[in-house]
Amino acid sequence: MRLLLSAFMPELGPLAGDPPPGWETATVGIGAVTAAAATARLLAERRPEAVLFLGTCGRYDGRLALFECLWASEAIAVSLEERRGGAYRPGLERIRWASTLPGPLPPQAVAVPPAITNTAEGAALLAPLAPAEHLELTGVFAACHAAGVPCGGALVVVNDVGPEAPAQWKANHAEGSQRLVEALRASGFFEGP
Repeated sequence: MRLLLSAFMPELGPLAGDPPPGWETATVGIGAVTAAAATARLLAERRPEAVLFLGTCGRYDGRLALFECLWASEAIAVSLEERRGGAYRPGLERIRWASTLPGPLPPQAVAVPPAITNTAEGAALLAPLAPAEHLELTGVFAACHAAGVPCGGALVVVNDVGPEAPAQWKANHAEGSQRLVEALRASGFFEGP
């Protein structure tokens, strides 16, 4: 069995009630810490062969198009205060987790701050690290790495990071999730071993 995760059920799109054969679905909540705890629990309970997280993300600049689908090649824990120089992490703290599940979509690094970035200035500070922002992937990837379970993340861009993000996300997340599932199905990803 393989496990399809999302922050909340609508981001599974049409797979929410009808997962592909050999897959089960679950949600892990919003934010990296909540997602890490929920993913660790699900890994212990269900013992999947692999985990795929489906979700929406925001773009920092024009490198990604609206509704573009991507494979998270790595999830990077970061904060605006770190980028501004007002905070730092201990040298031994891990901040990057790579996808260990091969995926059919274009690979992109994804920044994972502790909260949604709502200013253009913040987006500009985070953009050098990755083209996209998402809130759960470091938690999901960290739990999977700790358990030795292959993991990947498929995301769809539904908003610009900044002050318009909440309205854009609300208007686009359902269509984006639908498009992401269609892209994965078209690639044949769910037909593999």
